[in-house]
Amino acid sequence: MLLFTPFDLFAAEFSGQNLSLLWGIPFVGILLSIALLPLFFPRVWHHNYGKIIYFWTLFFLIAFIISYGWQITINLTVHAILEEYIPFILLLLVLFTTSGGILIKSDRISTPKLNVGILALGTIAASIMGTTGAAMLMIRPLIRANRNRQKRVHIIVFFIFLVANIGGGLTPLGDPPLFIGFLKGVDFYWTIKHMFFPVLLTTILLLTIFYCIDCHYYHQQYGHSQQDTATTNSSERIKIYGIINIFLLLLVIISVLLSGLWKSSISFTVFNSHITLPNLVRDSLFVLITLVSVLITPKQVRSANEFNWQPILEVARLFIGIFITIAPVLTILRAGSDGALSTIVSMVTTDSGQPINSMYFWLSGLLSGFLDNAPTYLVFFNLASGDAQILMTTFEKTLLAISMGSVFMGALSYIGNAPNFMVKSIAKQHKIKMPNFLGYMKWSIAILIPVFIINNLIFFILL
Repeated sequence: MLLFTPFDLFAAEFSGQNLSLLWGIPFVGILLSIALLPLFFPRVWHHNYGKIIYFWTLFFLIAFIISYGWQITINLTVHAILEEYIPFILLLLVLFTTSGGILIKSDRISTPKLNVGILALGTIAASIMGTTGAAMLMIRPLIRANRNRQKRVHIIVFFIFLVANIGGGLTPLGDPPLFIGFLKGVDFYWTIKHMFFPVLLTTILLLTIFYCIDCHYYHQQYGHSQQDTATTNSSERIKIYGIINIFLLLLVIISVLLSGLWKSSISFTVFNSHITLPNLVRDSLFVLITLVSVLITPKQVRSANEFNWQPILEVARLFIGIFITIAPVLTILRAGSDGALSTIVSMVTTDSGQPINSMYFWLSGLLSGFLDNAPTYLVFFNLASGDAQILMTTFEKTLLAISMGSVFMGALSYIGNAPNFMVKSIAKQHKIKMPNFLGYMKWSIAILIPVFIINNLIFFILL
């Protein structure tokens, strides 16, 4: 997810009209490595995944140097790192660190009802503190509550569906695509008003499916006579430690929001990359808040959370390659009907030029599941009109389709949204045998695609 600035073309020679789809090979190579190597060569991947990502990145950079020269390659790389990757990883780092300093402790053992309650609470929290913040805050209490359960994979998978993705659809603070729309002029309350029922319907459908699955596994383990210990034992209290980190989380949210509202003409240029003063201040605050959280949080709290830096390190290594190699793919897509992906672009409009909302929903969503959902949102936003006022009125269904697709379908794969991978990593550290890339997609296709078909039918065909 690219967070705060669209990927701009900074050299006329590097344009989507002239790029071949062959430039997508390194990016596809990274995706296939993530998908297949853990399945067929798990030991090789586990010990060398960083080197494999660096290989594909270096392969891309060498080919780019040969084709476009040192200057454009340096500009592209610096742009990807300074304007995209660093803000992305710093936001993840500060949310990961502060949420990891909050310990929610309870002796309660989970039941299907309690799990539904935790998932619902996390889904609501995602639109307030963002999908990453909510996911990092709620995943450990959920795992701890289910410590005695034999079958736990489905719990983590639905957590990724709901808390790490769907829940972020209610406000611009929830997920990067909606924040991009907010920066482009989409009213804060327009998002709340129009996304409320899609988020509500999708959440209810997924929670209902989850409850049925969880009841099956629960009764399989305990039998139908097992008492609901989570609701009958009133003496068990929930205790929260590291409360100062809750206030630090609020500072992070305020920093993100203000960086979008604060306009300044002051900027700094590094190799044709422009760093604005508001973004520099925001990122500096992220670093400061991270350091404060590390220094003031009692070690016992992080220890009880089984906190370590491995999940954020894994995401950092994987996504630096993704951010660099994805540039030509997004550039081709941005070229619209003049680029190598013109066939895809032409699918969203009729011969008379009217938008096909169902296609906007599916295409923006499917691409968001495997590319970066924020720039994908921006591409289709500009393709539909690019004018927020027109999209909020004349083409409100089109804007809704782009918003729903880019947010909801980030749940289709582990790389669809950054917290997906982080949740998986934390679950693995707690000895939960998570499915590989393709194994996860079996879950997402079987459960999410029917739900999205219902969404499409209700919001873009019947209504």
